[in-house]
Amino acid sequence: MEDAGVGPGDRVVEIGAGLGSLTVALAAAGCRVLAIETDRRLVSALTEVVATSPDVRVEEVDAMRADWEALLDPGDGWATVSNLPYNISVPLLLGLLEHVPAIDRYLVMVQKEVGERLVASAGDDAYGSVSVRVAYRADAALVRRVPADVFWPRPKVGSVLVRLVPHPPGVAADPSALFRVVEEGFAERRKTMANALRRLGLDASDSAEVMEASGFDARTRAERLGLEDFARITEALLAMGWSP
Repeated sequence: MEDAGVGPGDRVVEIGAGLGSLTVALAAAGCRVLAIETDRRLVSALTEVVATSPDVRVEEVDAMRADWEALLDPGDGWATVSNLPYNISVPLLLGLLEHVPAIDRYLVMVQKEVGERLVASAGDDAYGSVSVRVAYRADAALVRRVPADVFWPRPKVGSVLVRLVPHPPGVAADPSALFRVVEEGFAERRKTMANALRRLGLDASDSAEVMEASGFDARTRAERLGLEDFARITEALLAMGWSP
């Protein structure tokens, strides 16, 4: 469990536990494991696999609809170590970062393209609105690339391990306004932020004024702006009287 940074006594929630290969390894490392699985057939097999592990609790629940406050024992200090279902990884992680403060560190395996988006910075090819949303709530790093040929059956995509360490919101800007600006900025990637501001209801003169007040050329594109840059633009918009 070196990559995971967990060991004896640590409380770990594993999402998408499947047949329990990771669950068994976490238990062997001395972790107290909450294993989440939504497929009833897999839950039955998983329960048998961990039957002799007193520190493993299996819950049949859909992670996207889970009552995390009820599932997690009181207190902070939970880690998430999971091979996430690829089709829900982004909304699940964003939801957990926003709504489940009891989890203070994550190590997750996700599809390569998704992982690259989670950790991307301004100017990177994979950078987008998801990257900004993650940066708002966590430090993200790519830990390891996992080739498809280590799995059986072999998937059609590569995977990566991503580490997330939550932190308080990275900027003070109102989040509903901030993320409206971010989403509009990336809605048409080859357009400028001035164009994005016009789609938010500003005329050409006002959009140019907001960009200038924020310290940016009107031709700047969203993919060149970091979280703090979007916050400055948002605050300039709000100062002008705009509301999301």
